[in-house]
Amino acid sequence: MITNPTPQRTLRGHRTTQPTRRAANTADHRLWLAHHLTGRDRWLIRMLFEHKVLTSHQIIDLAFHTRRVANQRLRLLYLWGIVHRFQPYLTVGSAPMHYVLDSTGATILAEEEGIKPSTLNYNRDRAAGRAQSLQLAHDVGCNSLFTTLVRRGRQPGATGHLTTWWSAARCRRLWGDIVTPDGYGRWTDTNGDVEWFIEFDFGTEQLSRLTDKLHRYTRLATSTGVTTPVLMWFPTPTREAAARTAIEGLNVPVATTNATAASNALDMGEPRWLGLGNAQSRGRVTLVDLPTLWPDIPVLETGTNNLAASSSDLAAPHPMPPPTVEYERARS
Repeated sequence: MITNPTPQRTLRGHRTTQPTRRAANTADHRLWLAHHLTGRDRWLIRMLFEHKVLTSHQIIDLAFHTRRVANQRLRLLYLWGIVHRFQPYLTVGSAPMHYVLDSTGATILAEEEGIKPSTLNYNRDRAAGRAQSLQLAHDVGCNSLFTTLVRRGRQPGATGHLTTWWSAARCRRLWGDIVTPDGYGRWTDTNGDVEWFIEFDFGTEQLSRLTDKLHRYTRLATSTGVTTPVLMWFPTPTREAAARTAIEGLNVPVATTNATAASNALDMGEPRWLGLGNAQSRGRVTLVDLPTLWPDIPVLETGTNNLAASSSDLAAPHPMPPPTVEYERARS
């Protein structure tokens, strides 16, 4: 005899949750989307193709003014099959929603470029597999270094903005035979321009490997005739100090920082960058003041990059959102 029956109402919570219905990637659906995708949506497709995974926080920094509007639009893009989403498990608290490009978004990008979807080298399983990647935290953290700069450039009265942001994958295709940076960026300001490679270190590599990386940057500068500073981010002051000792004296302009060197662990614009050698005496400087650490490096011409992109690649999207964002803000 059952002496302690389970109330029926408690069983209802264990029913299988029905997945949200999403649109299939069909020609009819893409025809319908032609009237519904905004300039911001199409730009976001390109950003996800370039940078692989972006969190809801990062997407707000990039192209939205309120969290509510961002969440509403991202939900629609998910239902339309433009993006896929997942939420990593955290032992404490909850992670933001992470977004990757879905098959409909990739197909639309290919159609805009006038190429076959297969030419994009997009794979839906590979995109979804980023949810399980051991590199996820590294990739998301590195992307935040750039999205915080975009947010700075979008503020009223901003005197500069991010003009170039190349992903690690693009850098690997361009210079992978010599160096494999985690990204390349360029900031344009009223005081001038600054460009850099970023090395985002989680403290998992041997210091000898960091030294070898900087030797490779020296080789790149020699082979191209262009010297580009290398910025290195470390998780702790201890790791930064140990790395600085290991790389001191190398013939490449380097500035370092750590997560606690400024109020925001991932804001590149704050006064957090500490040069090596004689440049160390200037203390920690902002991103726009980095050229003062290396006065021998030629001043960049505004509007040009010292490094050329491959003509066989899709053009990297401009990191700042399109002008239509302000119009879409007024409509929302």
